[in-house]
Amino acid sequence: MRIHPFAASIVMALTLAAPLAAQRRTDVAGMHAAVTSDHPLATAAGAAVLRRGGNAVDAAVTMAAVLAVVRPHMNGVGGDAFILVRDAKSGKVFALNGSGRAGSRATPEFFASRGLKKIPSTGILSVSVPGAVRAWADVLERFGTISLAEALAPAIRYAEEGFPVTQKLAADIAAERRKVEKDSALAAVFLPGGEVPKPGTILRQPELAATLKAIAAGGADVVYKGDVARKIAAFMEQEGGLLTAADLARHTSTWTEPIGIDYAGHRILEFPPNSQGATLLEELNIAENFDLRALGWNTAPYIHTLVAIKGKAFADRDRYIADPAFATVPVELMLSKEHARELAAQIKQQATSDDAGGAGAASSPDGDGGGDTVYLSAVDEQGNAVSWIQSLFASFGSGRMVPGTGIVLQNRGSLYSLDPHHPNVVAPGKRPYHTLMPGMALRPDGELAFTFGTPGGDGQPQTLLQVLSNFLVFGMMPQAAIEAPRWRAYEDGRLGVEPGIPADVRERLQALGHRVFVQDGAAADFGGAQMIWVPAGTHARITGADARREAYGIAW
Repeated sequence: MRIHPFAASIVMALTLAAPLAAQRRTDVAGMHAAVTSDHPLATAAGAAVLRRGGNAVDAAVTMAAVLAVVRPHMNGVGGDAFILVRDAKSGKVFALNGSGRAGSRATPEFFASRGLKKIPSTGILSVSVPGAVRAWADVLERFGTISLAEALAPAIRYAEEGFPVTQKLAADIAAERRKVEKDSALAAVFLPGGEVPKPGTILRQPELAATLKAIAAGGADVVYKGDVARKIAAFMEQEGGLLTAADLARHTSTWTEPIGIDYAGHRILEFPPNSQGATLLEELNIAENFDLRALGWNTAPYIHTLVAIKGKAFADRDRYIADPAFATVPVELMLSKEHARELAAQIKQQATSDDAGGAGAASSPDGDGGGDTVYLSAVDEQGNAVSWIQSLFASFGSGRMVPGTGIVLQNRGSLYSLDPHHPNVVAPGKRPYHTLMPGMALRPDGELAFTFGTPGGDGQPQTLLQVLSNFLVFGMMPQAAIEAPRWRAYEDGRLGVEPGIPADVRERLQALGHRVFVQDGAAADFGGAQMIWVPAGTHARITGADARREAYGIAW
């Protein structure tokens, strides 16, 4: 099979192009359907599915699988996925939790016996069960119209025949060279001949292609009960990992309901715990108590206020969020308007005191920098919609590849606490606190307003607070709302700002107590936001996609 010329032209024209500063884009609008994802090849594959008559879920699974190949350091068969689906017939929104759980050997005592006071951030002890493939199959079975084999076909083609290495992928591999070199299987694929592949060279992943073919032929069970599962379990046993064959076989996805609040004339929906989605909703609730328009867009008082809001919401996040099957997570409190008013009052009080509040960053359970994740979305002609995020967590996840499979294992297991009193303490069969948080917004009549999401780990609630404020408060179009200069508050108290935030604003923020530094606007820390907007009373689908990473949208 040859690579589709439409897809090939997109990747050559866009992802081998200049950095962010030269990639200002316009909104992409159409009347029938729209797709966005974190790579043009994936977006093109999703668009092709919709043009052949598939629905939004068919397109989303197809894009997810392609992303597992073309963004191999950020997501894949060895990672997790969280999915929101709006069913046009019923008007209901469903949430599918495709995150894996801790292995049966994962206990505080296990780590204590090895003298570890913290779970390693990488390596075999950071691996939890990968949930993505089961989620692909489950969402397709319930809402899709094509087979899993059909959805995986483009991904198999790109893994087998290869795809052009982009400037961004080459830079990302170079940044993680030391990590990749430590694993011979990883290095064989991503450092061919011992060198970082140059932009424009073809990257092939034949072992991953074989794994995807096995999944296409045998379904998700191949990864959890079949030949691939046996290879994963044998590798874990050989390397002293925490997962067993029984852990893989027991894995299931979980259908649940999204959580939501009313904000700016919309019902904003997010993913429930173990996701950090409640953090964004709490931020918006607090923001409702301030006249953001009067503060002025991206002025020092405006940014100062949003950073303080972020700090309050993150404190609750770090205190409460865990697997609700193991811990009581007070979601009602976190989403309470009254609780938000109390937190807003504390911020206002701080603003009039001698304490400027600084960056307001709470202690973070992850501290994963940029967060190596992909986001994708689809809205079809019938109004079915998908908001989807999947990840390995860190770049190249645990830094371990299962030999002979092409599967990079995630390091989500590093997010558990070893504090026995914390709700996120590690335990066998427990899901970790998760940064992944796909979003969706409805109008008061229940019709779809827009989908939204971003990669970025800790930065996700911060990026989305800014993007939604740009869109809902300041009336920007999706692409402008996404491209606007951003800030990010770090757990150590620093405040990174993009170069587009003026010097006088930076100086004023310094005077307010922030440790400001200018950060490269193309840095992964600022996310890769995407949105598909359906304006009220129309059939239009208008996309925004972030050039900070490799995101791209198509509408027609």
